[in-house]
Amino acid sequence: MRLDAAALERALGGAAPSTVHHQLCRAQIEAVRAAAAGGAPLLIACTQEAPLFAETLGQLEAAPPAGFVNIRERAGWSEEGTEAAPKIAALLAEAAIEVPPAPALTLKSEGRCLVVGIDDTALQAARQLASRLAPTLLLVADAEILPPRTTTFPILRGLVRGATGHLGAFKVEVTGLAPAVVSSRQHLRFGPAQAKAELEADLILDLTGGRSWFSAHAKRDGYLRPDPRDPVAVQRALFEAVELTGEFEKPRYVAFTAELCAHSRSRRTGCTRCLEQCPTGAIAPAGDHVRIDPYVCAGCGACAGVCPTGAAAYAVPSANILLERLRALLGTYRDAGGVAPVLLACEERHGEALIDAMARLGRGLPARVLPFAVTEIAQLGFETLAAAFAYGADQVVVLAPPHKRAEIGGLEATLGHIRAMLDGLGYGAERLLLLLEDDPDTVEAALWTLPRLEPVTAGDFLPMGGKRTLMRLALDQLHRTAPQPAEIVPLPAGAPFGAVVVDVAGCTLCLSCVGACPTGALLDAPDKPMLRFLEEACVQCGLCRSTCPEKVIRLEPRLAFTAAARSSRTIKEEEPALCIRCGKPFGTRSSIERIVEKLAGRSWMFQTEEQIARIRMCDDCRVISQFENARNPLAFGSRPKPRTSEDYLREREQPAAPPTHEPESESTA
Repeated sequence: MRLDAAALERALGGAAPSTVHHQLCRAQIEAVRAAAAGGAPLLIACTQEAPLFAETLGQLEAAPPAGFVNIRERAGWSEEGTEAAPKIAALLAEAAIEVPPAPALTLKSEGRCLVVGIDDTALQAARQLASRLAPTLLLVADAEILPPRTTTFPILRGLVRGATGHLGAFKVEVTGLAPAVVSSRQHLRFGPAQAKAELEADLILDLTGGRSWFSAHAKRDGYLRPDPRDPVAVQRALFEAVELTGEFEKPRYVAFTAELCAHSRSRRTGCTRCLEQCPTGAIAPAGDHVRIDPYVCAGCGACAGVCPTGAAAYAVPSANILLERLRALLGTYRDAGGVAPVLLACEERHGEALIDAMARLGRGLPARVLPFAVTEIAQLGFETLAAAFAYGADQVVVLAPPHKRAEIGGLEATLGHIRAMLDGLGYGAERLLLLLEDDPDTVEAALWTLPRLEPVTAGDFLPMGGKRTLMRLALDQLHRTAPQPAEIVPLPAGAPFGAVVVDVAGCTLCLSCVGACPTGALLDAPDKPMLRFLEEACVQCGLCRSTCPEKVIRLEPRLAFTAAARSSRTIKEEEPALCIRCGKPFGTRSSIERIVEKLAGRSWMFQTEEQIARIRMCDDCRVISQFENARNPLAFGSRPKPRTSEDYLREREQPAAPPTHEPESESTA
């Protein structure tokens, strides 16, 4: 590689050393020790010998933290390696961004292994594991298996009806569970069966060859499912099983904030994006929000990529850290004189292996292609991809492994939303490309033949705030410098932005939509019947549409860059309904008239004009009117005058009136 130390020092603002080491891992290893003596964190531009450097630093007292970055395969080993100085500076600047460690949880396995099979293969596997683990053999078929000469583990028979759990905490529901009879002679016989039982295990070795007990079983820690017809695969699974004992740290991939979740309100379902994308079944409804089981979550990042509110946020690393890396990478590249940058977003394992193959055996990466590695490709959300263009990337290529095609449906939808946004603002949808490839030659050919497009004007903003704030910062920057700065950009269905369209004539201002809206996009007024809408806060969850009793709400996915979208606007307002008896306001006029329309003449309670008039009365007057009705069986006329002690005493003081003799009538005589 040709490295211009002076140019790198200028590009990095004096942060780069003026000396380029050519044999740092061997003859110049003392330079590492000398640099560590200063106490400042180290960044070493070599990943191949990272274990040696880590060992060297580990021998020192109070060694500073060290990071490692690959500038050789990513930049120097290329047909355009001599032009890669801006790219190398950008890679160094990105690597200097401090990434905080992800929170972790602990999985504990004591080696209780449930081996499930149909024939002697499962028995032999359990026998091999018996010296290292505590196996239990469960046979799910009636096979003639020769009983073992010595019983070293339980042997059972039954049918598996379902399984739940994770490494260290599996539960398997079994019907017809029966233990092996110890006096079995020619083949295993079994005793009386239980109707239903539950087995617990720390790990499961599934040798049935049938249907998997878990979705995305390869991602379920502790569940091993090799092909029982492949002896090599079975042995590989046995080696893996014996290593799954002890305590293990697992990253808590997703940070979930229930208050931001727009899944449900009042038993009405709204947003289901994460539920539809999770391949492992780690996400389940839990009332008004969802629940993410961190022990089952495999960290694919799909939920965080599609979550419109940021309730599910990827933590390995966070979206803010990703944007900080993008800002350093693209900003340094342009400041160092780089032109027409192409961002290559890829997974660390998949993408780095292809880049290594291209650098060693092919042309390498073009000097303008900047690799950007993430933990999982599905974690790329709208805010990250939009920020890449806002920070000045002319094109973005998303490189994904073909075996994850079924897991990136949410990412593909997000790419469609970004393309619609770019096309609506005049940038062109061709700036965003998805490559599903494992072949380095195909990837190399695609990168070297990328067309040169009109440059995107680079912007700069600090990546601060939640997901919605990051989206808005990136979108505002793209709109300011857009070739065609449209005020309204239509988006495909399912986009996380849009408007709520209300049929005003049919709306009764019942405001049930306001109570259902989880983001505050729909608002009322404290002193007047009014429905207002704040478009910037709408995530198109659809709860308002499913809650509306009049069915007059529809969603319109779009991006609005108008000032009106940033403040609430009135959709409908009217004067309150006044009680026809006392004049007190007690509801909305539209609602009262709709109730009259629905009930008048159609219900036995509201047949006469007098009965219908009560609908237009307040609660108090409605009761009074009902009791004033002479036909009311509960009516009792005027209330009698209350009597007091003085009334009784006064009556005692007055002389009794003489009896009156009425003349007898003729009929009586």
